[in-house]
Amino acid sequence: MIDWKKLFSSFVFAFTGIISTFKSEQNFKIHTFISVIVIIFAVALDFSKERFVLLFIVIGIVLSLELVNTAIESAIDLITEEKHPLAKKAKDAAAGAVLVFSMFAVIIGILLFIEPLINSM
Repeated sequence: MIDWKKLFSSFVFAFTGIISTFKSEQNFKIHTFISVIVIIFAVALDFSKERFVLLFIVIGIVLSLELVNTAIESAIDLITEEKHPLAKKAKDAAAGAVLVFSMFAVIIGILLFIEPLINSM
């Protein structure tokens, strides 16, 4: 049997995490702002359904990675306030994951937008 109260609470906790991250993390705000701008341009260029699907997958992955990066950094900060090489390694790797996918997201974005941009001229 589904515990609806527990299920609802899990969604509340998840949205609280997203809102908290948005309020406290500059990079999450930047990625969110860029995502909104990109979606507006995609609408203006009348993207196909397939292009929108790819665009939303890429945006979802970038924002999700930012949330995971924040979770990793927060967990490490909770465990230790000391500068520790392993803590730095974990934080840097998490940030690196966001950077790697963000670079690929830019490439994917260029590939998604180039044809509609050329056709709109």
